[in-house]
Amino acid sequence: MATDRLGELEYAAWQGFLLTHDRIWRAIEAGLAPLNVSMAEYGVLALLGEAGRNGMRMSDLAQRSLMTSGGFTRLADRLERRGLIQRRRSADDGRGFEAVLTRDGRTLMRKAWRQQHSDLRALFFDRLDDDNLRNLTEVWTRLDPDDGAEPDAGSS
Repeated sequence: MATDRLGELEYAAWQGFLLTHDRIWRAIEAGLAPLNVSMAEYGVLALLGEAGRNGMRMSDLAQRSLMTSGGFTRLADRLERRGLIQRRRSADDGRGFEAVLTRDGRTLMRKAWRQQHSDLRALFFDRLDDDNLRNLTEVWTRLDPDDGAEPDAGSS
């Protein structure tokens, strides 16, 4: 039984992506470690930081964090116990809950953002020019599963 194999260029592109992702992820994770923030926690805190003082519905936060509902609930519980987020009833309908950063959460996020931005500059942005960044942006857009395009079954 024959199996499909990646071509040399396909293999190099895929391996390059995997190795680069792993290297950058680990370096950013190491940069956040002194702040006692995991990458998953950082992702949720960053979403709340971007949402501002009004916070974000827990259901939207869970969906955007790309975590399972159980995993997200456990993470939110940890962040709340650490005093970094606060959950409150939704002002819109009173049924759902929203999460907001506390003062300690905002302070931590400012430190984490500075660290992450510094790491991203050194590991990524300083190594690419504007054309490289435009090309990457185009690639990520083309690979977005939510763009509605179905993979072409006949392409190789």
